[in-house]
Amino acid sequence: MNFACKILASFLLIVIPSTKGVAPTAHEVLGILHQDTNVDIIGPPKEDFIDDRVWKKDKARIIRYTNGKPNEEKERYQVFKNGTLKIKHLQRNDSGSYEVNLYNSKGQNILMQTFHLKILEKVSKPVINWNCINTTITCEVTQGTDPKITLYGPRIKIKEGQKAITYKWTTKPNGQFNCTAINRVSKETSMANIDCPEKGLDVPLIIGICGGGVFFLLFVALLILFISKRRKQHRRKHGEKLELRAHRNTSEERSRRPQQHPASAPPTGAASQAPPPPGHRPPAHGPRPPPPGHRAQHQPQKRPLPPPGAHVYQQKGPPLPTPRVQPKPPRGPRENAKLSSGRADHGL
Repeated sequence: MNFACKILASFLLIVIPSTKGVAPTAHEVLGILHQDTNVDIIGPPKEDFIDDRVWKKDKARIIRYTNGKPNEEKERYQVFKNGTLKIKHLQRNDSGSYEVNLYNSKGQNILMQTFHLKILEKVSKPVINWNCINTTITCEVTQGTDPKITLYGPRIKIKEGQKAITYKWTTKPNGQFNCTAINRVSKETSMANIDCPEKGLDVPLIIGICGGGVFFLLFVALLILFISKRRKQHRRKHGEKLELRAHRNTSEERSRRPQQHPASAPPTGAASQAPPPPGHRPPAHGPRPPPPGHRAQHQPQKRPLPPPGAHVYQQKGPPLPTPRVQPKPPRGPRENAKLSSGRADHGL
């Protein structure tokens, strides 16, 4: 080596910092949940130079493979001859830091690498829903790690979002729509043909109108029933008033009419005797009593009706007792003689 080469080598040793004691950079590895995955070594040496292979997870050894010795049997781990690690049926707790060390037949460490395993869940198939009444389209996914959703309309890109997106149209949505869900390990697409009529049936509005009509009919029926009851009550009260007024008028008329009682004369001795036979003249010594029915009866005079608007006294309480007719005193001899002479003249 000449002098110029020595100077260049010394300069490189001074400028390039030493990597001794510095932790190697971890390589990221993505795994799919519930599937098998391989952790491959980057730039591995030839298999003939590798004699021993050791894998660790979080500084704890999980499997080792050495030439000429039986391989360690692990249920979920497997190591190939080139040093690749296979993890079966990944679980969420399998994520973490993995380290591999390769040794030659002399026991020298010829390679050491670190990997960071990240478990991701595949996205589910997007579900497209639409509502012709509200003119909305919804696309959503139920599973997946960090999904990204994109909604495409007829020849245009409409909207992007996470997990679920909703888009509202100003007009009725018609045509073919696609929804794509994607993350770092999977991709799913759904398609839907939407055909909304221009004049759709507004079911909530129809139900509201029908309900309002039913309540209105019930209200009208109750109102009619109430009015009929009030009319019946009014008629009943009016009839009672008319009956009371007629009863009052009848009572007033009865109170205005005079009480008529026939004059009852006490029987006398002459009236109680039997009438004489025809052709027989009464003795002259005494006057003949007149027949009982010949007396003139005095007609009671009716009271004049009061003028209209005048206050009429109405008796309250039970009716007063009827006055009894006082009997007339018996006639004397002179009155009987006059009566007899008058009858004799009338007979002649």
